[in-house]
Amino acid sequence: MAFDEFKENLLGAEAEMRSYMETSDEYVRLRIFKILMHFVTSIFQSLLIGMVSVFALLFLSFAACLAISESMDNYYGGFIIIGTFYVLVIIMFYIFRKKLNAPILRKFSNYYFEQR
Repeated sequence: MAFDEFKENLLGAEAEMRSYMETSDEYVRLRIFKILMHFVTSIFQSLLIGMVSVFALLFLSFAACLAISESMDNYYGGFIIIGTFYVLVIIMFYIFRKKLNAPILRKFSNYYFEQR
C-alpha cells in the first residue's frame, strides 16, 4: 500500500516534470523567436532609413559642392571642401567609436534583460 502510493506520487511527479520541461522548452523557443524578430526588424528598419538618408545626403552634398564651386569660381573647390568635411567626420567617428558603441550596447542589453 505504501509502495503503491509512493509509486503513484512518483509517476505524478514525473508527469509534472515532463510537462514543466515541455512548457519551458516552448517558452525558450518563443522568447528566442521574439528577440530574433525584434533584432531582424530593427536591422531592416535601420537599413531602410540608412539608405534613404544616404541618398538624401548624396544629393545635398552635390548641391552644396556645386554651390560652393560656383561661388568660388573654381569647379573642383567645392568638391574638395565637402570631401574634406566628410573625411573629418569619418575621423571623428573613428576617434569616438567606443563612446558611440556604448549606448547601442546598453540599449540592446536593457531590451534583452528587461524582457525576462
